[in-house]
Amino acid sequence: RHIKSIKNDLSDWLTTGPASNLLYQIGEFWGIFVNGLGIDPGSRITGYGVIETSAKGISYVDSGCIRTSGEDFAQRLREIFVGMTQVLAEQLPEEISIERVFLSKNADSALKLGQARGAALCATFDKELPVHEYAARQVKLAVVGSGGADKTQVQHMVKALLGLKGALQADAADALAIAICHANHRSLKINWEKYPLGDGLIGHLKGILTAKHPPGLVIDVQ
Repeated sequence: RHIKSIKNDLSDWLTTGPASNLLYQIGEFWGIFVNGLGIDPGSRITGYGVIETSAKGISYVDSGCIRTSGEDFAQRLREIFVGMTQVLAEQLPEEISIERVFLSKNADSALKLGQARGAALCATFDKELPVHEYAARQVKLAVVGSGGADKTQVQHMVKALLGLKGALQADAADALAIAICHANHRSLKINWEKYPLGDGLIGHLKGILTAKHPPGLVIDVQ
């Protein structure tokens, strides 16, 4: 079979069992490292966190908070939008993950949170990036192992998972946790259109596969 006809089977094989190291080698050759931006929206403080996901796991890139001021709510939304636009321009993420809107007993607070979330998301639209939503409980479960974890526990686990030292702002930690949650849920698959198959790539890939002998895999380079 032509190598392109087996790309899906190959991607599945690369992401399981002992083939993970092979995926890392191919990822290094192609440069398959995905920057993901996590957003923890808030009308006063919007946290953001950027991590890099590769076949070997996740690593810290950047994090921080967009802090708004004043009592003019429209102005605060504008500050969130402008701040998130700057983050996107500097970090160039390839995907977005954000906390899903939850029901609140305080309707006014829920409305303001939803608007802040919308302002942050609007800043991403011209980039046409994929957006993934996760409930707060889902994020805590993925990072801490308990859907009822508090902020201190989330901060502690985020620092441990990313190997961070020193203080980490609570909202930035929450944003990083959202990004980590998405990294845990996504499958790192090869984007065959983004990384076209050239002669040098085929030769490198064929050499690796020949050494590994994946079951039932036949390569016919034409």
